[in-house]
Amino acid sequence: MPPGRQSPSSQHAPELRAAARHLARRRFLTVTAAAAALAFGTQLPTKGAASAAELDAARIADDPFTLGVASGDPWPDSVLLWTRLAPEPYEADGGLAQQRVVVEWEVADDERFGTIVRRGAAIAHPEVHHTLHVEVDGLAPGRVYYYRFRTGTWISPTGRTRTAPAALGPASSLTFAAVSCQAYHEGYFTVHRHLAGDDVDVVFHLGDYLYEYAVDAAGGARKYTDRVLPDLFNRETVTLEDYRLRYALYHRDPDLQAVHATHPFVVTWDDHETENNYAADSDETGAPPAVFLLRRAAAYRAHWENQPLRASQLPNGPDAQLYRRLHWGTLAQFDVLDTRQYRSNQAYDDRPHIPGPESDDPARTITGAAQERWLLDGWRTSDAVWNVMPQQVCFSQRKLDLSPVAKVSMDAWDGYRASRDRVLAGARAAGIDNLMVLSGDVHVGYAFDIKDDFDDPSSRTLGTEIVTPSIASGMDGIVRPTNWATYLSANPHLKFYNGQRGYVRVQLTPQAARADFKTVSAVTTPGAPITTAASFVTEAGDQGLKPA
Repeated sequence: MPPGRQSPSSQHAPELRAAARHLARRRFLTVTAAAAALAFGTQLPTKGAASAAELDAARIADDPFTLGVASGDPWPDSVLLWTRLAPEPYEADGGLAQQRVVVEWEVADDERFGTIVRRGAAIAHPEVHHTLHVEVDGLAPGRVYYYRFRTGTWISPTGRTRTAPAALGPASSLTFAAVSCQAYHEGYFTVHRHLAGDDVDVVFHLGDYLYEYAVDAAGGARKYTDRVLPDLFNRETVTLEDYRLRYALYHRDPDLQAVHATHPFVVTWDDHETENNYAADSDETGAPPAVFLLRRAAAYRAHWENQPLRASQLPNGPDAQLYRRLHWGTLAQFDVLDTRQYRSNQAYDDRPHIPGPESDDPARTITGAAQERWLLDGWRTSDAVWNVMPQQVCFSQRKLDLSPVAKVSMDAWDGYRASRDRVLAGARAAGIDNLMVLSGDVHVGYAFDIKDDFDDPSSRTLGTEIVTPSIASGMDGIVRPTNWATYLSANPHLKFYNGQRGYVRVQLTPQAARADFKTVSAVTTPGAPITTAASFVTEAGDQGLKPA
C-alpha cells in the first residue's frame, strides 16, 4: 500500500470498522450474520432522532429542493413520495447540519392544487440525510395525482404520479418504460428528457442508476465548459458520504429531475450502485468479505435514502430486501428481482468462458434460494394475463462467438444455467403463458425469444426478453456494433440488436404486448432527437416476437 494511503476499511466510520473486526474475529462471513453485526452502524443513528435540534425552516435562506422530487412503487391506494432537502447539495450535510426539518406535503387531483386530497407533515432527519419517504395512503385506484413539498417559504417543484388500478379489476392497457445504466461521466441524460415527454404510466429502472467511478471536474464525456465540478467527485465511491454525494451529483441533472417529476419509478439495483460485478459478499478485487460488506452497507443505505422506495426496503446494515411484487389490476404482475445480493460468485474468475462444471454446478444461484421460492410461489398464484420479471442481467442464452461450443458471460444468467433452468421449469409448472423478462446491464438493446431449449431454434418459445439500451453508459454508441453479425448468427433467438443509447417503451393489452426501442444518436452532446429503431409485438397465448 502506498505511504499515506488508508486501507478501504479505515475510510469508514469507527463503529463500522469495529464491526468489521468483529466479523473477521468471529468469521461471520455470511450476509445474514454481517447484517446483524453491522446494523447498529448504518441503521441506527449515532444520535437519536429526538435529540437532533429542530431547525426553524423560516431561516433556510436558499432553495432546499435542489434535487427535485420523485414518486415510486404505485399501489392501487398508495404511492411513495420522495425528496431530499439540500440547499448546498455538494456539501456533506447538504447545508442543514445535524438538524431536523419539518416539511409539509400535499397531494391533489389537479396540477394547480385546487382540490387537495391528502396532506400532512413529515420530518427530514439528518440521520437519513434529510431525505423524505412519504407513503401516502387512501388514494383512489387508477388515478393521476400531483404532489409537492413545502418548508419555510420554499415550495418544491410539482410532481406527477399515479396509482395502479384496483387489485382485482381489469385494465385495458398499461404503458411502461424500461431504462438502465446511466453513467454520468459518459454522457448527458438526453434519453430521460425524451422519456419525460412520453405518455407512460410507470418507469422501471433496472439498475446502474449510479456509477462508483470517478467523475472529473468537466463531468467526463460531458466536457463541461460552463461549470467546474468539485474535486470530491474525482474519486471512486467507498464510504457512505461518498455515495450520498454522488447521488446528489446525479439528482442535480435537470433531465433526471424532469423524468422523476413526471412518472412514478420502480427501481432495482445492479452492481455499480455499489461496485462493479460484485457478487453477494465478494467484490471484484478479492477483498475480505468483512471489509467489502462495510462498503455494501454504505452503498445500500445511500441507495435507499436517494430513491423513491418504501420503508420495507430500508436496509439493515449490508442487507436489504429489494425484491418485491407489484400488480396492475389483472393485466400484469411484476416480480422485481435482485440478482446481485444473493448470487454465487461468478465462475471462471468472471471471464467469458464456455459452460463447464464450475458454472453448471446445480448448487449455484443468481437469485438465492429464498428469492427463487418467492418468485415461483408468486407465479403459481398469479391470475395476471402478463407476468413480467424486471431484473438486471441478460436472461436468455447469449453466445459470444461462433465456435461449436461458444463462450458466454459468467456474470449473466448464462453463468448460472441451473438457476435459469429452475426458473423456467417453475414458469412451465405454474402455467405461465405470457412471460416477459426485462433486463439492462449490457448498454445495448436486444429482443430475445426465450426458448425451451436455446440450442434448438425450433423448440417452444416460453416468453420474450426485452433488454433496454443504456441511458448514457458506453457514450454515443452505434447502430451496429462490430459483433452485430456474430451475435445474430450465433443466437437465432435474438431478433434485434442495436448499440445506441435509449429506452424501451412497452404497451400491454389483454391481447398483445408491443415493444418500441427508442434511441438517440448521441449523448456526449445534449439535445439529440429520439427515434424508434424497431418495434415488435408478441401475442398473448402465442409467444414470440414479430416485427410490428
